This record gives sequence, structure tokens and C-alpha cells, in this order.
Amino acid sequence: MADKPHLNLVIIGHVDHGKSTLVGQTMLQTGQFPAHMIEKYKEEAKAKGKESFALAWVFDNLKEERERGVTIDVAHKRFDTDKFYITIIDAPGHRDFVKNMITGTSQADAAVLVVAAPDGVMAQTKEHMFLARTLGVKQMIVAINKMDDTKPAYDKARYEAVKADVDKLAKSVGYKDEQLQYLPVSAFVGDNVKEKGKIDWWDGPTFLKAIDNFKESEKPTNLPLRWPIQDVYTIKGVGTVPVGKVETGVMKPGMSIIFKPSMKPGGATGEVKTIEMHHETLNQAIPGDNVGVNIRGIAKNEIRRGDVAGPSNDPPTVAKSFTAQIMVLNHPSVITKGYTPVFHCYTAQVACRFEEILKKLDPKTGQVKEENP
Repeated sequence: MADKPHLNLVIIGHVDHGKSTLVGQTMLQTGQFPAHMIEKYKEEAKAKGKESFALAWVFDNLKEERERGVTIDVAHKRFDTDKFYITIIDAPGHRDFVKNMITGTSQADAAVLVVAAPDGVMAQTKEHMFLARTLGVKQMIVAINKMDDTKPAYDKARYEAVKADVDKLAKSVGYKDEQLQYLPVSAFVGDNVKEKGKIDWWDGPTFLKAIDNFKESEKPTNLPLRWPIQDVYTIKGVGTVPVGKVETGVMKPGMSIIFKPSMKPGGATGEVKTIEMHHETLNQAIPGDNVGVNIRGIAKNEIRRGDVAGPSNDPPTVAKSFTAQIMVLNHPSVITKGYTPVFHCYTAQVACRFEEILKKLDPKTGQVKEENP
């Protein structure tokens, strides 16, 4: 596992455009999932009248998701390409699940935006593209999916039309050509995931080859450990196990770490016992690693999603207030002093209030347009 660089890849896009199916197909074609298990899922899906969801069920672990056929929380799975060891994050596409989608995207080094060729750009396509850009995802594959379902099937003209629409959207939120790769796929059939299949007019990379075109993320190991928590579990016979992606620094067994702000006044302190990633034990965790850590000395109810862990002798800073520069991209009403949005910071979601609006800046030049507006 340590031989290849690690990449966190988030799969985003409108509901029912085939995100989980693309992940299921990719895992099947990279040998992560035995074919006989897929057959079992196909039988289950068929019995429930949802045959086309079989591959997605590889990924959608929650029973509620399997009944509804939509992805609710953020699921993690792994596979390997020639170049990378990949953790794949499947973000929900339903409008109600945007909070979870933000958590997933904030953990990603790169994104795959799935757009169904028959539908083209939809509401969540726009929202997810915008959120990916806002949350700092700098490289993206746009997988134009369901090519087997265009009229006629595998229609190049339809692919080009959808690509042009998505590209216009990408440029409007600030993406540049060199940050984007476009390709056609049929996740359900498996075309252009590993082999070209029936998309014979396509002369670009397959989906797996396009992933290998991504650049490695920088690993700021020289900074103090900062580890935002996504979830906390209690595992019988093990104890408290927080999970999350290491952002900076290095974590090793035996370290004393503190979680802030935590439910405990002054922060919750514990010792790192063991570190695991995808059920494999690590001797250290570095930036980009999605890990579960067995912590000694902390109860599950003392820490929660959104807390940040760091070394006890160099703890994360907790702020009650701060000055921020914000960019308003879209808002239905006027924003004034006293406005109360929900603030997303890594995995934390906190209600806050605008105490003061200090100045308005020109977005093009950064010059002050108005003081105390």
C-alpha cells in the first residue's frame, strides 16, 4: 500500500446520473470486488425492481440508501490504478444531502463529476461544480455517462453538446482547461472504464488512465499535526475510534494528542494506540491519509465530528470570532450585519453570525469599493 502515492477522489454530480454505478464498475474492473458478489446484488436488485442499481449497491452500504437507490452519507472505498492507491469518496447527489456532500468534497485531492449524457447539465451538476471549486478541488475529470442510453446509442454529437455545456459551466466558476479532463463512459455497461468498449470513436484516455493523469497532492508533513474528525465510533473490544483525513503533519502510535474544541472543557486528550487505513495497520499517517485511530483515554461522547486533533504540546487554536474575506456567489436576499449562515470548515458545520461588515472589495482588483457598507 505504501509503494504508491495516495489520492483521495470524490465522485460528485446530480442524483441518478450514475455516480455509485461508476464506482461499482471501477471496483469490479480493478479486481476489488468479486464477480459472484455482483451476481448476488443483481438478484437482490431485480427482486426489488431496481435492476440497474446492482453495481451501485456495491457502494451504498446503508439499507435506506439501497431501498431508495440514492447515496445519503459519505461512503469510502479503495482501489488501485497503475500509478495511485485511491480512496474513493462517493458524495450524495440529492439536494437534501448537500451538507454531507460538502464534507466529502472537503476531503478530496481530485474530483470526478458524473453527468448523464441523456439529461445533460442539471441543478446539482451546477451546485457540485461550484462547491468543488469553492472547496479548493483543483483537478477534475468530467465523466459523461450513460452513453449507451443516448439516441442513437453512443452518439458522439450528444457527447460533444454536453461537454460544451459543462465546459461553459466550469469556466464560469473559474476552472481552467489544464485542470479538466472530459471523457465519455457507460458505467452500467462498463465502456471506457478500463477498455474503450463500444465507444470506438473516442481516442482519448479511459477513465482509469485519466485518473493516472492527476497530479499528486503536496504533503505538508513539516507542519504540526491537524486531523479534522469526520465520525467517531465505539468498537467493541477496541474502544473509541475517530476517523478522518490527516491534513498536515504526521501521526504515530504513542503520540499524545488533543481534540478541540471537543465536549470537554479545555479539550480532550488521549494517546494514539493504533492507526488503520482500509483495515491495514499503518506505522504512521501522513497528509491525505483517511484513517481510523484507536485512542486511549477518551470516551466517544467527549469528541464529535468537526473537532480537530493535534499534538498536546502544539494544539489546534479555537476561535470564538474571526475576520474573514468572503465572496458572495449567489444569495436570494441582501446580506446585512446580524446575518446568520452555517459555516463549513473541514468537517465542522457551525451556525455563526456576521457581527460587522467592514468593507466591500472589487472582486477583479481587490481594491476597497466601500468602507462599512
